[in-house]
Amino acid sequence: MLTADRMAAVDANAAALGVPRKQLMESSGNAVARVVRQYVDPDDQVIFVCGRGNNGGDAFVAARFLDAYDVEVALLGHPDRIGTDIARKNWAALQAAEIPATTITDSTAIDDLDLAGADCIVDAMLGTGVTGALREPAATAARAITAADTAVVAVDVPSGVDADTGEAAGDAVTADHVVTFHDTKPGLDALDAAVTVADIGIPAAAERFVGPGDLLGRERAAESHKGDHGELLVIGGGPYTGAPALAGQAALQAGADLVHVACPESVAPQVQGYSENLIVHPLAGELVTQSVVDDLLTQATAVDAVVCGPGLGDNESTRAAVGAFLERYDGRAVVDADALSVVPEVDTGATLVCTPHQGEVVKMGGPSTDDREQLADQVSDFAADLGHTLLVKGAHDIISDGETTRINRTGNPGMTVGGTGDVLAGVVGALLATEEPRAAAAVGAYVTGRAADLAADTVGDSLVATDLLDRLPEVFATDE
Repeated sequence: MLTADRMAAVDANAAALGVPRKQLMESSGNAVARVVRQYVDPDDQVIFVCGRGNNGGDAFVAARFLDAYDVEVALLGHPDRIGTDIARKNWAALQAAEIPATTITDSTAIDDLDLAGADCIVDAMLGTGVTGALREPAATAARAITAADTAVVAVDVPSGVDADTGEAAGDAVTADHVVTFHDTKPGLDALDAAVTVADIGIPAAAERFVGPGDLLGRERAAESHKGDHGELLVIGGGPYTGAPALAGQAALQAGADLVHVACPESVAPQVQGYSENLIVHPLAGELVTQSVVDDLLTQATAVDAVVCGPGLGDNESTRAAVGAFLERYDGRAVVDADALSVVPEVDTGATLVCTPHQGEVVKMGGPSTDDREQLADQVSDFAADLGHTLLVKGAHDIISDGETTRINRTGNPGMTVGGTGDVLAGVVGALLATEEPRAAAAVGAYVTGRAADLAADTVGDSLVATDLLDRLPEVFATDE
């Protein structure tokens, strides 16, 4: 079962894997035609009421497969405003095939369609990606379709119905049969309609592997205010200064509005010197110890998420401080580097995303195997045992919360250079401030690896961690 947003991501990932959208629309239309044939006999009248998106495009294809029937296609709106290239091409194919088609630009023209006299009506006005009350002329069309005493087949979801909830904000089509694609949608269970889930050729890899579709839907609202897109605290530094600075700068490049860095006062000036965009909070001492835990908790409760670990070192007193912090913290945190060793033994109410490489996951008590599929299954089991989300870094990153496992294939051997893990932790932290843990981890892995790939195209084997910072905005901008 896939939500509307997740289905859009899977569809885009399939395209990125090389499955042409044209092929998917052809398969979708064929599936709709097969269901329509269950309700009509040759020469019966079938009226398609279509929107200007891909939902309408699926119907344009279906109409071509029903040449043994009396078919009429009604487009709500002007043809030159059809929203996608592939839907426009299929509209043009209808014209070339001389299939009867009309355009409706005013709700009063709905009466010109003989919906009551049709043997079957196909509702293809709006698909799973549209929510809220129907606007005209779709609202009038929905009422007319429902009022007609004939079979109604809906494409993907009845227009006006929220595919995730099954509820309608206003007028909606009442369908006898829904043809949905690849997987069912949560809201369809609430409908009094038959549901056919059509296999249209989307490979399982489109769900398994993280891809550009996972970046969809991250546009900022025009009325956004400072802090709406996440405020993050990085806890790190002491033996090292670059690591917390890299994590903080990566979080900013990944979209966080504000990034704080809490680090020992002995290194605070160096950390601040890396970027004026970081808000640095000096902690008493040369290392993070239990004496500053209260201060850390005060700062952590004022932000949306925490990144704990970059540059902390493996001093025993620092490990004890991390454990004491996590025991009392109940928010969201990315745990990285030396802080990871504390996780298996700490009792915490926090929501954690742990980002170990394969050697670190073994030290945490996790699996060790060279078999990729076996490792993925074992990481899933280990994540379930821990009760946290794991992002295990490797040639292929494995992301699992114990229920769902994703694989990321971006990245290159140049990422073995120091600091790239700190960049990843910062990116995941920025995403965790506003998204659920598994999505933050999966997208963070994809984006960081993609940034490394873009950098490698220029610098080759001379990759350094700061090269990734410069490419992160490009990945978010071009892969949406």
